[in-house]
Amino acid sequence: MSAVRHDAAWALPAALAIDAIGTGLYLPLSMIYFLAVTDLSEADVGLLLTAATACSLLLPLLVGRIVDRIGPRPVVIAGQLLQATGFFLYLWVAGPQSLFLAALVEAVGLRVYWSSIFALIAEQADGEARDQWFARAGMIRAAGTGAGTVLAGGLLALGSQHAYRGMVLADAVSFVIAAVTVALFVRGAPRPTGGPDGESSDAVRKLLRNRPYLALIGLNTLFNICTVFLAVAIPVHVIRGLQAPGWTVGAFLTITTAVVATCTAEVTRRSRRRTSRGGAMAWGGRLWAAWCVAAAVAVLLPPGPLLVGYLTLVMLLWAAAEILHGPASNALSAEAAPEGMRGTYMAAFQYSFATADMVTPGLFGVLYDVNQVLPWMVVACLALTASVAIRPLERRLANVSHTHGVFGPP
Repeated sequence: MSAVRHDAAWALPAALAIDAIGTGLYLPLSMIYFLAVTDLSEADVGLLLTAATACSLLLPLLVGRIVDRIGPRPVVIAGQLLQATGFFLYLWVAGPQSLFLAALVEAVGLRVYWSSIFALIAEQADGEARDQWFARAGMIRAAGTGAGTVLAGGLLALGSQHAYRGMVLADAVSFVIAAVTVALFVRGAPRPTGGPDGESSDAVRKLLRNRPYLALIGLNTLFNICTVFLAVAIPVHVIRGLQAPGWTVGAFLTITTAVVATCTAEVTRRSRRRTSRGGAMAWGGRLWAAWCVAAAVAVLLPPGPLLVGYLTLVMLLWAAAEILHGPASNALSAEAAPEGMRGTYMAAFQYSFATADMVTPGLFGVLYDVNQVLPWMVVACLALTASVAIRPLERRLANVSHTHGVFGPP
């Protein structure tokens, strides 16, 4: 395989951008849309959406096995079309049953997509080019989601049910366009005949015996708690804990999005010259720990311009950590996965993201009730723990991969 599959050089980024804009457009308005078109309460809508998401959590390993058998490209297309179907169903939501059905279809599509898209990205490049692909994917996702969020803000200002329905229709169409783009312009790698493909039936059993890779999933969960912690903790900490103006939260999130969207590829390229993927992840963890400590120290500052300026600089620590960690973690997981079972392994790797999404809100809420600084100290300790453990684990992953001939000659 060549260093990069040129047929996907523009099509896959375009599909990622379209998908990201659709996601960014939907997320800020989801609750408001369902409250506008039904008579359900906030609690009812929240529980139905949570239940639909929970029903999809067992899918990644199944999706991974399918990816190993038929390749990631058709699975990515199916995931995008399922998401489109879910959004089309949203237009007919009128009560709890129709809401749950539509949300379930969309959640299944989302899980199918994220359980296969990284395998498709990994398939498009070899070696260090893979790091750049993951870096660009992160930049596109950040920029697209940010653009979608800005559009959603405009629709939210209109406060019109027609505008909300237009948003849902636009989402559905965007996922169809993304699926068609992948189908027409992204070619999958030829499937192997024999060995690796035949091994996909017991890929899950081999994965469960691969302790270094399972440890990678566990450590990446700790890193991802730091990622999720930004959206969970910053609004509460800034507005309720520090008494800062509400507009600052949006400004801080915009700053982090802009930095990640513009700097990831260049920083990834430079970091790979100086350290390994595990080294980049370790530096990301250290920066997240510094971010947590700096955010906690903000309680000592009085409300006002000095606090806002200080927090602006603090947000840059989070952005730098995210830039270093994201591409390196995905590239390391792809490189450590056996060639014929990469779909199963990378789908399982997505549990590090799903687990962090589930754990972080509860962790923050429980600790914040004790003391407003305590969540920051605990997450800082988790980040440092992961930073210390990742380099030895990277060496173990390399040894296992060399033993099984995944990396080739050392």
